[in-house]
Amino acid sequence: MCAPAAWLKDRANLLDISVTIHEVDVPEASVSALNCWNPGVNSTSAIIPGMPQKETASAVTRCIEAAARACVEKKARAMVTGPIEKSILRDAGFDFPGHTEFLAHLAGIPKVVMMLASHEVRVALLTTHMALADVPASLSVEDTLETLHITHHDLQRHFGISRPKLALCGLNPHAGESGHFGHEEINILQPAVEQARRAGMDVTGPLPADTLFAATNRKAFDAIVCCYHDQGLIPLKALSFGDAVNVTLGLPFIRTSVDHGTALDRAGSGNVSYSSFVAALRLAGDMDNASVETGPSCN
Repeated sequence: MCAPAAWLKDRANLLDISVTIHEVDVPEASVSALNCWNPGVNSTSAIIPGMPQKETASAVTRCIEAAARACVEKKARAMVTGPIEKSILRDAGFDFPGHTEFLAHLAGIPKVVMMLASHEVRVALLTTHMALADVPASLSVEDTLETLHITHHDLQRHFGISRPKLALCGLNPHAGESGHFGHEEINILQPAVEQARRAGMDVTGPLPADTLFAATNRKAFDAIVCCYHDQGLIPLKALSFGDAVNVTLGLPFIRTSVDHGTALDRAGSGNVSYSSFVAALRLAGDMDNASVETGPSCN
């Protein structure tokens, strides 16, 4: 774990959890203790459960950065993150919407894709954390095509799917109803699908989102690419909340995370579910075991 050991020891004492915690100088796993790698973080602020503090924000971002760099430098094989309290980090000068965008910046990657995965469905997103009113103007043929390429490439590389079958959701009701409910499908999404097919990808769409997630439809695809955050995450969490995993596609390393936020009202109480974190750990291992060289992504 990349964190000051003192933070974890204080929380273990609060919850009366008996665990051996060691602070180590390099990323190092152990089967007999919880190893905490402290990448030079010296936070003297008291850590109060459920009360994030601006004073600890820099320590949080430094831990994320150190873990990402360890993965880039092949000192670690995957990165599994917990939720962060974005408002506190932004108040302290963190200029990114969340983990996903920050990790792309650290890796020097101009484009990554946020995907949520469960046993029921995988959902990748064209846009992530933005106002719904801004979504239509943010869509483009080029970005849609790049998202399809990255999703296709990483399903091959890290999930062992030799020929991924992708579906693309329409933006508007009934996927635009042939232009009667909007033109994004005609002008943006359909041209991107056609180019993806010419590049050899198996992509269907744009399809109406209200029927695509029905069991008989969604199970025909390895992933569904959605136009905006809630279009994909509402059905995924309705089906799999607590068991789904957030995966960042397009990075030069494996990164998984939980499917939920910080739950500050439960912090330090012991009354929390860790099922999604366990799922994220397991999926990171599965992705590492399935990883194959597929050549560069077509973006």
